[in-house]
Amino acid sequence: MPATKAEIRSGAYFDSAFLMQLQRNLAALPGVLDAGVVMGTEGNKELLAHIDLLSPEVEKAKPDDLVLVVRAESEAVAAGALGKVDELLTKRKSAVSEEHRPQSLETAVNDLPDAEWVLISVAGRYAAGVAREALRLGKHVFLFSDNVSVDDEISLKQISSSKGLLVMGPDCGTAIIHGVGLGFANKVRLGPIGVVAAAGTGLQQVTSRIHQMGGGVSYGIGTGGRDLSEKVGAITFKQGIDVLSRDPETAVIVLVSKPPAPRVADEVLQVARKAGKPVVVNFIARPLAARQIENLYFAGSLDEAAQMAVELVKNPPQAKAGSLPLERFAPGQRYFRGLFSGGTLAYEAQYILQGYLPRVWANAPLNKEYKLANSLISQEHTIVDLGEDEFTVGRLHPMMDNELRIRRLLEEGEDPSVAVIMLDVVIGFGSHPDPASELAPAVVKAKKAAEAGGRYLEVVAVVTGTGEDPQNLDHQIEQLKGAGVWVSTSNEEVVRYAGQILQGLNAQPTPDGAASTPVDLTGLQKPLAGINVGLESFSENLKVQNVPTVQVDWRPPAGGNDRLMSILERMKQR
Repeated sequence: MPATKAEIRSGAYFDSAFLMQLQRNLAALPGVLDAGVVMGTEGNKELLAHIDLLSPEVEKAKPDDLVLVVRAESEAVAAGALGKVDELLTKRKSAVSEEHRPQSLETAVNDLPDAEWVLISVAGRYAAGVAREALRLGKHVFLFSDNVSVDDEISLKQISSSKGLLVMGPDCGTAIIHGVGLGFANKVRLGPIGVVAAAGTGLQQVTSRIHQMGGGVSYGIGTGGRDLSEKVGAITFKQGIDVLSRDPETAVIVLVSKPPAPRVADEVLQVARKAGKPVVVNFIARPLAARQIENLYFAGSLDEAAQMAVELVKNPPQAKAGSLPLERFAPGQRYFRGLFSGGTLAYEAQYILQGYLPRVWANAPLNKEYKLANSLISQEHTIVDLGEDEFTVGRLHPMMDNELRIRRLLEEGEDPSVAVIMLDVVIGFGSHPDPASELAPAVVKAKKAAEAGGRYLEVVAVVTGTGEDPQNLDHQIEQLKGAGVWVSTSNEEVVRYAGQILQGLNAQPTPDGAASTPVDLTGLQKPLAGINVGLESFSENLKVQNVPTVQVDWRPPAGGNDRLMSILERMKQR
């Protein structure tokens, strides 16, 4: 008759990989129908109940108790199976006794002072404490453990950011540091492509495909899946972009994420635009607003991201001359005003600026939520189509009559918060015979008024037409440039130039005002040495890659007692 027997061993902590192996060995014994080998946490008890292995005795187990449960064909077989446990444990002890295993992280650091990394894969309820200890000792953290609270994640990442250290995780499964794989990593060649990923298997897929396509990887910085959430705010992701932007061996950056929070994704893209290198972006399930925005290249799949990165290494884009005049603006200048005669150009400008600004108000908005309450009064970033019916009742269209637009230009230029004003100049049959002859002097007047007020006003313009038009395209451009206008015949180019300026003037501070220290690249570029706390297989993976490693013989502090653990943690922080 089938029987179930259980045994509880207090204070006998083992990592999950060993428990899995012990459970498999017990379940494989003759006559054993099922087995459960877990630590006595509430979650594990729920799992035992689900497979009908929970008994009143097991329900009383504590989180640091080793729970052994066997269901067998008879009570004697069940008892015999449990009797094999000590033999299996003895085999493990004899195997691990061949090497010295420090029992604390601090001792491990003394044993291997060159180690820059601590790999952590202990149970989630203990992981944050181990990570804090690693940061206190000045080490980067690869935090494989899951079930770490979001509050602990934010706290750890704020600490690491202030210290110039990385916390990759929690729930970070994969990383590559200068050719060395951490966690579930693949063996890929070293090369000039750096990856930041809030997606473990996404990082594996992209780096594997880069390798298969003949490319190589400098770093694969995992962040954990919650890093691009609204609460965490991409702390590690932004650090990763900064690291790769400063790394001289990284030529192209790839960003990969599961669906990110929209606001956080926008902040990340703002940081990526300042990287000074091509950045390939694959944010899964995020619509592609464009295929390319300045140095950003948007991929529709993981495969395409890898392919783009490899191609950009082979054929790097040509650097554009010139720089943004950000230093010329006065404090408080931050807004855009677009004064258009062409409705379609105004719509396209709104669409493009979505990639740079949180919102743009308009009298004819793409998003009805951002309709101006009064078309005569701008607010924040504003685009006004002066060709809309409300402006042309009893008045010529602005392509023929510049008066209303000149008045609005001078009015907007007097606003001390305005930084950039954009105009469109549309020539051709039926249009004003020489629009620039009226607009250019108005621009000069507006710029001089701003200068008298201690401000710099950037005026930009797109000119639509040809050299065969009666107004002559080159003549219009020459007059506008003479007035200090930044001119192009491409509406997209003008809007993106303005967008870059506005993005720079509206750059967001570090989340929560926390001070951030850049990660020291020299530490990352040194030959990697690691300290492992948790799954022994991670130590073995490092050894296979010829990485000096110390395995900590870790046990829960204070026997897993939450109250005592809290006291110990507070004592360490003093």
